[in-house]
Amino acid sequence: MNRKQGPRLSLDLTRVNTVITGLAVGLISGLAVSLFRLTIEHLLDGVKLAYGAMRQEPWLLIPWIIGMIILGVLIGLLVKTSPQISGSGIPQVEGQLAGEFDEPWWPTLWKKFVGGIAAIGSGLMLGREGPSIQLGAAVGQGYATLRGQQGTNRRVAIASGAAAGLSAAFNAPIASTLFVLEEIYHNFSPLVWLTSLTSAVVSNFVSLGFFGQTPVLHIPYSSGLPLRDYGHLIVLGVVLGLLGRLYQTVLLRLPSWYEKIRLPRYLDGVVALLLTIPVGWWWTASLGGGNSVILDLAHAHFGIVMLIALFVIRFVFSMVAYGSGLPGGIFLPILTLGAVIGAIYGQVMVSLGLLSETYVVNLIIFAMAGYFAGIGKAPFTAILLITEMVGSLKHLMPLAVVCLVAYITVDVCGGAPIYESLLGKMLSPTAERAAGFTDRLEVPVFDGSFLVGHQVREFRWPANALLIGVRRGERQVIPHGDTILRAGDTLIIETQHENRAFIREKIAGMAEQVSVRGGD
Repeated sequence: MNRKQGPRLSLDLTRVNTVITGLAVGLISGLAVSLFRLTIEHLLDGVKLAYGAMRQEPWLLIPWIIGMIILGVLIGLLVKTSPQISGSGIPQVEGQLAGEFDEPWWPTLWKKFVGGIAAIGSGLMLGREGPSIQLGAAVGQGYATLRGQQGTNRRVAIASGAAAGLSAAFNAPIASTLFVLEEIYHNFSPLVWLTSLTSAVVSNFVSLGFFGQTPVLHIPYSSGLPLRDYGHLIVLGVVLGLLGRLYQTVLLRLPSWYEKIRLPRYLDGVVALLLTIPVGWWWTASLGGGNSVILDLAHAHFGIVMLIALFVIRFVFSMVAYGSGLPGGIFLPILTLGAVIGAIYGQVMVSLGLLSETYVVNLIIFAMAGYFAGIGKAPFTAILLITEMVGSLKHLMPLAVVCLVAYITVDVCGGAPIYESLLGKMLSPTAERAAGFTDRLEVPVFDGSFLVGHQVREFRWPANALLIGVRRGERQVIPHGDTILRAGDTLIIETQHENRAFIREKIAGMAEQVSVRGGD
């Protein structure tokens, strides 16, 4: 007698494995970035004390200048041997995940760690957050390499490491996860966000053990901005957008300006270190990434003239530092400039009798988010980041208004996401390659794309690429010629690993060309 067997239980451990990856990468990244952050803070405190001593004993300035030259040469040699550690590190991680290029993880990890500490800790107006993202990404890449993972699993590990790095730097795990999805990976794949969130939370937990639970930018304020004053948010957003577009323009032109110095590129850091010495001498408190500057703005009163001077100094010397190619980012310097702009606008309105001085601190908070939203073209990340860093949910609405206005203003002025623009300047034209192991590429289909509503057979797909799946929510569809693509779909394309960037560009270009023909 045959017995009817019930359905057999099968376990899908894919997501469990991704959580394990996130736990491991988050733990290691959290330790590495926390040590990175802690060392920079102590070194920067020592540098500020040294400038105080030099003002008492001016002769100490001579060995200090010699030391800065030696330091610049040593960091420059690190950059010369491993160019991928130059600058922020965010464009490099974005390019790596897009398949544009690849770099060895161990030299990137230790040289970025040492070079970043030396450059940022010396007092240059550079941020630790971009380097922290690259450090975390290198940890994720190393984890995947040691486990023999490649393709999608390797990219997921790198993305989760990037989220862990930013989380440990800012103690903002939710915003860090969203930043990786919105700005770096450009894909809301379930595996990516689950692993990134896990690693970000674990990394944040490790960081809290080092620095405590007080938010990085804890700025208390007495009351929320009244609705009658919301008109200021629109004006402030426009100002932030215009100055954000100026920031983008200057930053992207810096390499050509440094070329006029006619020094070897790896020695440009010496110029930045020497030019920053007068700032350290006359205004020591303005040195560094900007944490202390933001907190001072929120807790002390500055006159309008002093605020304008602070903005000019921070703008010019953050450009000088980043343009030199030394390891260091623009993330926190952007937030600092935004805070100064908010303080300037608030004090001007107070002097005109159009705003109560009580709400100046509110504008400082809103302007940080708006300036980053405009320059980075990542408004959701900006809103969540400032919310987590400040430690309050009471200002989500005004944050959203300022970020939206600043974003639109930069867009109207022709601005593009700054990290994407920096990546574009690093890349040569992508060529087709048929080498490497078989890998997968995920391309999202956005609402408004010409792909939406058309059958798969209507498009001439690149020769060395195969559409093997269409992900719709939680399920995956095996495509046929008559499969109709929908907004929100994710195309899963198989190609050679080293051909991913070329295929991505081909598909994007194909959609644009068809869209133009369809509109004729």
